[in-house]
Amino acid sequence: MKNMKNRKAFSLVELVIVVVILGIIAAIAVPRISRGSKGAGDSALRSSLAAIRNAIDLYYAEHNNSFPGSDGVEATLIGQLTKKTDASGNVGTTAGTHIYGPYLRGSSFPPVQVGPNKTATGVILANTGPAVDEAQTTKGWSFNYATGDIIANTDDPDENTKLYSTY
Repeated sequence: MKNMKNRKAFSLVELVIVVVILGIIAAIAVPRISRGSKGAGDSALRSSLAAIRNAIDLYYAEHNNSFPGSDGVEATLIGQLTKKTDASGNVGTTAGTHIYGPYLRGSSFPPVQVGPNKTATGVILANTGPAVDEAQTTKGWSFNYATGDIIANTDDPDENTKLYSTY
């Protein structure tokens, strides 16, 4: 009993047990943390797509069933969704005339959070598709101005092997 009271250090067995327990906890936690960052990108993409699609739908409803960017020019699309417009889709600031919008905050589209063009905010416009073209590294989105469909400009899959371009 006297020997136990004077003891001031851990035994080797006690230290090994603690190290093994910490190793087990790390083996459980590390994969979950790494999946969490990938899931964050997936969630950010879903959120951005929902916001953009809602903005496009609202623009379509307020502008006589016409989609933004119907002239095929990226600057027109971005202006029509981020600034005030009149009933014809002309961007301006005239009170009483330019009464619609803005539909998105900021002066550009939100960045894509996944794929090789991660953080790109540009938009590929076409009247077919939309189609992925990852070679256009400044373009994060692909938009069909005839149908209003928009996708992320990447062929990469998420952790469940679903392509981001099919979100």
